[in-house]
Amino acid sequence: MSTSTRNRENIALITGASAGIGLALTKKMLAAQWQVAAIVRSDFPADDRDIQEAVRRGHLRVYKTADLSDFAGLRRVLEEIKAKEPRIDILFNNAGGSFPELSYSAQGREKHYELMTVAPYIILMELMDSLKNGSLKTVINTSSSALKYTKAISIDSLERPRTFRKLLGPYAASKLALSLWTQALAPQLMADGIRIRSVDPGGNNTLRKGKKSGLPLVVVPLMKLFFSPPTHGADRLYEGALGEHRTDTGVFLQKGRVTELKHLDQARSILARMRDLYEQEYLAAAIRK
Repeated sequence: MSTSTRNRENIALITGASAGIGLALTKKMLAAQWQVAAIVRSDFPADDRDIQEAVRRGHLRVYKTADLSDFAGLRRVLEEIKAKEPRIDILFNNAGGSFPELSYSAQGREKHYELMTVAPYIILMELMDSLKNGSLKTVINTSSSALKYTKAISIDSLERPRTFRKLLGPYAASKLALSLWTQALAPQLMADGIRIRSVDPGGNNTLRKGKKSGLPLVVVPLMKLFFSPPTHGADRLYEGALGEHRTDTGVFLQKGRVTELKHLDQARSILARMRDLYEQEYLAAAIRK
């Protein structure tokens, strides 16, 4: 590791770092003199000089995997990170997206749920020692205000939904489940000095050319006209990590304020399901190998 990299004392790990809010957050952290370990599916923009210079200097280290919802690929990238990164000060579980139709992960569960509820839990569990070695010991899970539209939630409906609605169906339910287990897990993490929060990045125009949108048709033109650029969402996540609520844990932050979640009675059962999937599937598969 170069001297200039060592001088950047703090390390942030950002998932979904090469596009949208993740890219804006990566650039913001680099500008704030952080090192960034980036988990990506697609390459960073080749014509972004700042990004490419950060890679050249070792300030930005890229870990690539095709699909975080596939446990095999997730395991490979996490093992690489544990071998190469000395610590993690802030973990940003940011990777996500809204899919245009009902689809399933390699493990056979609904894909929004696997990617945005289950994978962040596994990433956190696998990187616990790295977080303990860090100074800030902070986890930020990217949630969404869409969660307020979820009228009912259960493990069965999350894993194998009977109906599908763009944005307000499995996407919203998965974000709610993420925020619920975040709140339920917080007391346990505090025993190790780790603070965790879920943060709504607000409405951001994250449309990408050539990529199918999982948004309702009426939302697409509204997003183009009225939604903020991804830097807005990056600012929300940055403030969620380092702003006035930096000593809070377990909270859901919306517009910079602590906001109460719906369906809190389901939080413990969702957390228990995360623990079971991690131990009985993810870890068990590694033992069988």
